[in-house]
Amino acid sequence: MKLDLSGKTALVTGATGQLGRVIARTLADCGADLALHYINNETKARELQAEIEAIGRKTVIVQGDITKQDTAFRLRDEIQSSLGDVNIVVANAVIQYAWTTVLEQSPDDYISQFESCVMQSVYLAKAFIPYMKEARAGRFIGINTECAMQNFATQSAYTAGKRGMDGLYRVLAKEVGEYQITVNQVAPGWTISERDRNNDSGHDEGYIQTVPLKRRGEDQEIANAVAFLASDLSSFITGAYIPVSGGNVMPAI
Repeated sequence: MKLDLSGKTALVTGATGQLGRVIARTLADCGADLALHYINNETKARELQAEIEAIGRKTVIVQGDITKQDTAFRLRDEIQSSLGDVNIVVANAVIQYAWTTVLEQSPDDYISQFESCVMQSVYLAKAFIPYMKEARAGRFIGINTECAMQNFATQSAYTAGKRGMDGLYRVLAKEVGEYQITVNQVAPGWTISERDRNNDSGHDEGYIQTVPLKRRGEDQEIANAVAFLASDLSSFITGAYIPVSGGNVMPAI
């Protein structure tokens, strides 16, 4: 069954990243027009734009620091002027940093992760959900991580940011559900990306042995879950944290 997103417009933040590109391509392949957000890599954004337009979809590229509220509202206005209202928001952008112990981690890293994981979604919600409420329809999807449930050493800033994100999404789902807006999270495991395939670095036996399916997931498998949540097939799913990790994370009831 092919997911049909024809007539929809999706915003993907961090669309030039390893996972963001695959999500954007997948939504476009399902029929959506795309707003491609980037921070620094304009060249990659334009390459992705050309690729998606080649299959007949409309696109716009938008740039800015999505951890700032004024950026979210500016992006909304730029997208509306080119593509109309956004029906699907995918909060995928994340700030990278070096992992280390709590005692050695810079306080600035905790702040940046909170801004990236929590405040990005707060600002996107403020910018885009009012229009979804008027339409009484919409999909708000965040990319979380299996790390949010594993609590491994050296992951404190990332885990704290993603756990905060989880709480935000659950509350938001309850607040906007009456408007038929769904709010969900996809939580990838350690995923094989284009970079891994190019470097032949997708084989880590130590990690693979912890995964019931005995392999690392592919970026396309993550994007497939996003497309499902963006589609009408997921219309009665909201407030969910969905691990796409081969069973490495199994939330308890």
